[in-house]
Amino acid sequence: MKKVLFVIVAIFFAVSAQAADVGVSVTIGQPGFYGHIDVGNFPKPEIIFPRPVVIAPVPVGVAPRPPVYVHVPPGQEKNWKKYCHNYKACDRPVYFVRNQWYDNVYVPEYQTRHGRKGGKHGSYRGGDDRGQRGGKVKGHGKGKRN
Repeated sequence: MKKVLFVIVAIFFAVSAQAADVGVSVTIGQPGFYGHIDVGNFPKPEIIFPRPVVIAPVPVGVAPRPPVYVHVPPGQEKNWKKYCHNYKACDRPVYFVRNQWYDNVYVPEYQTRHGRKGGKHGSYRGGDDRGQRGGKVKGHGKGKRN
């Protein structure tokens, strides 16, 4: 009995280790983000389907919720019923924005309005922010000394 319990616990931890957080965080306005997007006063989005997709009809006597715009990985829009719960959008009309529009229009515009998120500020090209502008810079490492 102890062996069986040990095997079950070992399998559980092995599976948990595989699903560990890899330290990647992608937020709205970055390439690779999937989820609800607020189009607000952004340029009109290019959508995949002309009409919103609705999975769960609105119950009688309940006011319909406004549609949302969602950016999803390719293929999920075709089988939305399988994925809508991941986006908490099964009970409302959904417009799917095209990946090309998201990457080429929304992301640059979002980053312009809100500043670049996630990543280093400034550019590495042309030196660093410590005032060294070109020329030979001697480091403090223990490498080859000239």
